[in-house]
Amino acid sequence: MRAVMQRLLGFVLLITALGTVAAEAHPHVWITAKSEVVYAPDGSMTGVRHAWTFDDMFSTYALQGIETKTKGVYTREELAPLAQTNVESLKDFAYFTFAKADGKKEKFNEPTDYYLEYKDSALTLHFVLPLKAPVTSKQLALEVFDPSYFIDFKFDDKDPIKLVGAPAACQMKFQRPNDETANTQRLNEQNFMNGDNSNYGAMFANKITVNCP
Repeated sequence: MRAVMQRLLGFVLLITALGTVAAEAHPHVWITAKSEVVYAPDGSMTGVRHAWTFDDMFSTYALQGIETKTKGVYTREELAPLAQTNVESLKDFAYFTFAKADGKKEKFNEPTDYYLEYKDSALTLHFVLPLKAPVTSKQLALEVFDPSYFIDFKFDDKDPIKLVGAPAACQMKFQRPNDETANTQRLNEQNFMNGDNSNYGAMFANKITVNCP
């Protein structure tokens, strides 16, 4: 089982393909995301709770080799090794989540409370991403994206972002990637010809801003 997991599952092997496919300037894994910005009773922001649903193709690929008691049914326990592989892989990519508090970059600890869920032919990775230290700020800025644009993050249409426990006066603004800007950038691949593709995905960042008086 360990050999199969290492060979087939998780982000690790997919990300290693970046060197050969990133220059094509389009994603190869699609994620539909829902996130919660979590606050403590004292009004400080403590972390982000993510739920990332993978596309059907990736889900099918990732499930290869996993033994189950019931065919086509994958329990949380049966998916636990894959969930661990995924969250451990994310560390090398800053969890695709970037935070600033009043303009200062903040860092995250390793994910907690993580698990995989299989429903409607798709895998969803749930995890909490705690800040290294809670922050109290007038403006919190979060961005979710893959700098290489190997993975495309699209937030859910109906319920993309929630504030959990935030002070009542805080207001949130959510900005999806600008389609016009993104299309223009797709047409201009000079940066790839020059070998500079390290932050291409920033053009497709999902931006969450929380302002608290």
